[in-house]
Amino acid sequence: MFELNKLVRENVLRLTPYSCARDEFEGTYGIFMDANENPYGTLNRYPDPYQKELKKRISEVKSIPFRNIFLGNGSDEIIDLCFRIFCNPGSDKAMIFPPTYGMYEVSAAVNDIHVIKVPLTSGFRIDLKSAEKYLHDDKLKLIFICSPNNPTGNVMDSHDVGYLIKNFHGIVVIDEAYSDFSTEQSFAKLVNRYGNLVVMQTFSKALGLAAARVGMAFTSPEIVSLFNKIKPPYNISTINQKAALARLDQAEETSLLVREIIDERERMRDEIGKFGFVEKIFPSDANFLLMKVNNANDLYQYLVSRNIIIRNRSSVIENCIRITVGKKSENEELIKELKGYTELHRGPGECPSESPQMGGL
Repeated sequence: MFELNKLVRENVLRLTPYSCARDEFEGTYGIFMDANENPYGTLNRYPDPYQKELKKRISEVKSIPFRNIFLGNGSDEIIDLCFRIFCNPGSDKAMIFPPTYGMYEVSAAVNDIHVIKVPLTSGFRIDLKSAEKYLHDDKLKLIFICSPNNPTGNVMDSHDVGYLIKNFHGIVVIDEAYSDFSTEQSFAKLVNRYGNLVVMQTFSKALGLAAARVGMAFTSPEIVSLFNKIKPPYNISTINQKAALARLDQAEETSLLVREIIDERERMRDEIGKFGFVEKIFPSDANFLLMKVNNANDLYQYLVSRNIIIRNRSSVIENCIRITVGKKSENEELIKELKGYTELHRGPGECPSESPQMGGL
C-alpha cells in the first residue's frame, strides 16, 4: 500500500519552511514595506512565490486542477526536489531505464543516491521482468520514466508504465518533456487517481521557452505541498512567469509550429534515410531523430567543422547521433552538408548506396 509519509525523509517532515513576506500577505495591491525591496523601478518587487496567475492559466489549458500543479525552475529543479524529499543520502535508491535523460543520474549522484539501472530492451522498451524484481526493495524510493524518451525518441508502452505505477509503493516520475510532439495520451490526467505519480512537462520544447526555465509537475496536492515546503522561496522570476503566460495565450501559433516541426521531422527522416552511411533511423515521437551511422565520431566532427551542431550519443548508444529538427532552412543546410559528407566518403566510381531500412527497431 502506498503511504506518502513513510516515503518522505524525516527531516523534511519535521522542517518548518521559510516564510517569505509574500507568504504573510497574499494581496496584490498596497504600499509594500515588508520585504526590504527597493521602492523604485519596474522589476523591484519579488515575484509571486507560488506563481498563482500562471498556475491558474495552466490549469485552464491543461484541464488539471490548480491544486495539482507545481512549477519549478525547469524540470531539473523538480527532479532534484524529488531526490531531496524522498531519498535519504547514502542509503536510498532510484531506478532509471538507460539510455535516458542524463540528469536523473546526475541529480542522484549530487544527492548521494544509488541508481539501479535497468537497460531498455533492444527495441527501447521497458524490461518489466528485470525491473519487477526491485519493486519491493524498501530502499527504492523513485522510478524515473522518460516518455517520449531522450535520446531514443519513442513513447514507452502505457501498459508497462501503468504496471509500475500500480505495483510500486514509491514515487513514479514520468518525464513528458516531448509529449506535445506525440499523439499518445499524457499520464497527467491520472494524478488524482494515483497518489504516487508525478508527471513533468515543460515550457522548453514545444512552447519554445528554453531560456525561461519553467518546468511543470502535475501530482497530488500532498506532494505539491512538499515541493513548496523545500523549494527556494522565489524560484521563478516575474519575467519568466510573464513570458510563460504570454506563450500560453499564443495557442494557435504554438499548434502551427508543432505541426511544422512534426512535418519537418518526417521530411528529414525521408531525406536523411537516402544516405548510405545511415544504417537505421529510429521511430520518433519527439522533435528529434536518433540514427545509427557507420562512424558517428567522424560525422559529428565533419558537421561541427561546418557550424552544424548535432549531438553525438555514441557514449550511450554505439555509433548513434541525435539531430534536433530545426527550421526548414536549417534542415536544408544540414541535408546539403550530409550530401557533401557522402561525396567525401565515396570511393572513385562508387554509386550511391541503397537507403537503409527505416521504421523498424
